[in-house]
Amino acid sequence: MQRAAHPLAYPALRSARNRPVVRVPRIGVVVSDAALAREVLLDQDHFSKVGPGAPSDLWTPVLGPSVLLNMEGAEHAGLRRALGPLFSPRAVRELVAADGADGVGVLPDLTRRLVDGETVDLAAAVSAQAGAVICGMVGLPPTDDAVRSSMAAAQTITGMVRLHRHGLTRSQVAQARGVLERLTAPARAAYRAGDTATVPGRMRDLGLSEREAMGAVGAFVLTGTETIQSFVPRLVAIAHDTGWTARLLADDAQLRRRAVEEGLRVTVPTPAMLRSVRASTSVGGVPVVAGDRVVIATVNCCRAAGGFDPDRPVDPAVRHLWFGAGPHFCLGMPLAIAQVDAVLNALAAASAASDGGVPVVGRRRAARGVLVPAYRSLELSVRTVAEAGFPEAAA
Repeated sequence: MQRAAHPLAYPALRSARNRPVVRVPRIGVVVSDAALAREVLLDQDHFSKVGPGAPSDLWTPVLGPSVLLNMEGAEHAGLRRALGPLFSPRAVRELVAADGADGVGVLPDLTRRLVDGETVDLAAAVSAQAGAVICGMVGLPPTDDAVRSSMAAAQTITGMVRLHRHGLTRSQVAQARGVLERLTAPARAAYRAGDTATVPGRMRDLGLSEREAMGAVGAFVLTGTETIQSFVPRLVAIAHDTGWTARLLADDAQLRRRAVEEGLRVTVPTPAMLRSVRASTSVGGVPVVAGDRVVIATVNCCRAAGGFDPDRPVDPAVRHLWFGAGPHFCLGMPLAIAQVDAVLNALAAASAASDGGVPVVGRRRAARGVLVPAYRSLELSVRTVAEAGFPEAAA
């Protein structure tokens, strides 16, 4: 999956996995040790998201200077505080619940089709659900056309990003700005209307300027939706391959949470994180100077523990590292987890309504030209445990 998304950068990152820190030409100083990665993420005196080779190089030309992805210090903390209420448990439930396309709920329809014995494309269903959340973010009703166009717009922009590039070309920036302007036009209208039933309207009510609100909407749309679209089908595929499907969908919240977090560790939705060196220091004994680019190889840090095993104790240095650490820990994590739970609940409902059946993975195809590794398609149908031949049949 990783190689399909990043055929050049992924092998380069993995080649450094046995060295805690190494300088790689054209890439930067690559960190593959979880404890050292966490130290870098927490050290704001020496490392920043703003500067040469940092996320600011990628996103500032597209989103502007005032989004969480490219801010530091008091300004970053203030914007994060202002946005916090949008990710309260109630707020994320409302966003995820509004998953209707042309009046039909995406996830209830997924459950119904599986119960009726159909083979469904889980990647397409999760994409539609993520697209409905985008519509909620930008103030659009989640019609089928709006969902598809929103997802296509977001993927057009994120598909331009490559780990081995420090930024986008001028033509890519111009194209991305045009796409984002069209995508966020409804958000701008909703903000100006001040309707608190919409996310942009709530942002205005919380005191965000129009520029801050539009930047935040763009950032959440670009960085959050592909993560969910990628993760859920990959989690279901891993559960299928390791005999964990029935346990993942069982009525056991603690067991599911362990399996989801282990799935996040193995799939590593953020394969790498970027930082720019602000002041001379060293990382694991490797000297770095101002202007150096540090690439935290999250995929190496997280996968060092081995394959998927929710019963294995979690290394504290690795825990939630895929969402970052410190002041830049992913603000949208509650929304991401709520979306994951919503899809798993839909699959669990199909399983419960099928006399002990479990979702079984059929044909699958990896996506290419994407930022976050994902399936282009993943066929799913419900079968009994015995029919599926799972190890769970013995249990």
